[in-house]
Amino acid sequence: MATTKWVLDPMHSEVQFKVKHLVISTVSGFFKSFEGELTTDNDDFQNADINFSLDVNSIDTNQEQRDGHLKSPEFFDAEKYPKISFSSTSFTKDGDDYKLKGNLTIKDVTKPVSLAVEFGGAATDFYGNNKAGFEITGKINRKEFGLTWDGITEAGAIVVGEDIKLFANVQFAKQA
Repeated sequence: MATTKWVLDPMHSEVQFKVKHLVISTVSGFFKSFEGELTTDNDDFQNADINFSLDVNSIDTNQEQRDGHLKSPEFFDAEKYPKISFSSTSFTKDGDDYKLKGNLTIKDVTKPVSLAVEFGGAATDFYGNNKAGFEITGKINRKEFGLTWDGITEAGAIVVGEDIKLFANVQFAKQA
């Protein structure tokens, strides 16, 4: 059986995260630069092999000072660890959708994660390219990945929550 390679289309994809700030509101951020691919043995994507990476220096929370802090050694240490990577261990059908399991590496810590994947469908674009879309959601605890910086206000409020909600809307292009 021939394998098919699909490459992430960054022009039609986005990677976002959300974290609680002061426990009362949510701050959102994006990674502007990322790449990924998936390899399939069939057209339904069951058991696809998926690899994905994010460029830490492309983090954008719409606040330059905060972005600088996130890139610093207190958080991602972008100079020493420029990439966040994910490699799948399984991609299985769950009704009309999928469960994605794999190893997420942030800094020098690799942990298994489980993500929910909604299959958006497949279509052919204006240029005859076959595309497939997916919406990926999940949650990780930042401290499990060595992102342990904590700030406490004078009143004792936690500045940054531990749980990070992950959202990715991605489109892949089938390779000839």
